[in-house]
Amino acid sequence: MLALNDVAMTPYWLDDPDRPATRAPLTGELSCDLAVVGGGYSGLWTALIAKERSPGLDVVLVEGDRIGHAASGRNGGFCSASLTHGLGNGLRRWPDELGELERLGAENLAAIEATLSRYDIDCHFERTGGLDVATAPHHVELLRRHAAAARGLGADVDFLDAGALRDEIDSPAFLAGLWDRDGTALLHPARLAWGLAAAAERLGVRVFEASRVTRLSRSGAGIALHTAEGRLRAAKVALGTNVFPSLLRRTRPYVVPVYDYALVTEPLTEEQRASIGWQRRQGLSDCGNQFHYFRQTRDNRILWGGYDAVYHFGGRLRPSYEHRQETYKRLAQHFFTTFPQLDGLRFTHAWGGAIDTCTRFSAFFGTAHRGRVAYAAGFTGLGVGATRFGAEVMLDLLAGTETARTRTRMVREHPLPFPPEPVRWAGVQLTRQAMISADANGGHRNLWLRAMDRIGFGFDS
Repeated sequence: MLALNDVAMTPYWLDDPDRPATRAPLTGELSCDLAVVGGGYSGLWTALIAKERSPGLDVVLVEGDRIGHAASGRNGGFCSASLTHGLGNGLRRWPDELGELERLGAENLAAIEATLSRYDIDCHFERTGGLDVATAPHHVELLRRHAAAARGLGADVDFLDAGALRDEIDSPAFLAGLWDRDGTALLHPARLAWGLAAAAERLGVRVFEASRVTRLSRSGAGIALHTAEGRLRAAKVALGTNVFPSLLRRTRPYVVPVYDYALVTEPLTEEQRASIGWQRRQGLSDCGNQFHYFRQTRDNRILWGGYDAVYHFGGRLRPSYEHRQETYKRLAQHFFTTFPQLDGLRFTHAWGGAIDTCTRFSAFFGTAHRGRVAYAAGFTGLGVGATRFGAEVMLDLLAGTETARTRTRMVREHPLPFPPEPVRWAGVQLTRQAMISADANGGHRNLWLRAMDRIGFGFDS
């Protein structure tokens, strides 16, 4: 496909001349009050908030590669207030406390915006809202139901019929839309990670890169973290490794890595922008089980991602999985079906990355080593916003403090674990085929998907 000729196989967000230089690795022996493992959003928010809560706390953050190099620098940059992977998932799993979870999520998004202002973090933050669009007839009624449920919870949402939606964004593929005006912001995800790291350092957090922690061990009344070149002793530890194999073996069955892919176009001309409308720059996603997400960047490109979600046998993470030519071609074809008036536009960047998926499609939390180690994982694509909430939860758990966050069932309960291989791989493939079939058959969920629904495996968008 000509649109993919000369595309750079690198994340658009990381292809930035302002990317900070690599920090030094951890060497020798150090000690601290709180060690944070992982230089993505989970770890960065934890380190920063820990210093805000207790300025005298000695905090060290260790990252195995570079700050923001994995999911925190590869995602779509949708910063959602939802903590439950959308209203539908929340209604199925925690209907009695969804109002409280929505309130906590709105507070969390407001706190993110306030933090960016307080530390002058320029990550292209835009409170645009989000639009879910129907691309099949059965999606339209789904959006009507979600609109009614959202209004019942006090959300500022508008249901848009085909004509009203076409006035907002001109695509022949869109049949209706649900516009949540306040619940989504867009941002530059890598710049958010870099800005959080710099802010944490200004508060006194010591940050080390190229320092992969290989194991934890007890060390007197604390915990020792071992790296190739050093050892860090800490009174308490927060684990923000998410999609990477947990240092706590007990949590590994709860998360599998699923590879997601995205394209970014060249900047649109004024004429091309006028042809599609989209003047309010909302973040968009469609309603399929295999769904697309898409948005505009500050320099007037379109990021177009999603649809294929690829699990590899054994849950392996490999650099070779970060690119998939058949998915890039499929995404490009879908893009021009959605926006035929942009025929001739070229893509400049293509990349993939792994998402930490759990069976309930939203994060879970816990502690180990008699409360000295806390973890948050399984964000399943919601990490840009929900990781800040997860950081607060980890710090609450380490402090032994009961809060509005830790009282929720969502925080207190774990999802179902994935089965071991080869059952896991077979189950994922069977489920993926059933979801494709459901999309092609009016949303009808076959016996397999209905069984997964009953036991609590959250295989939908």
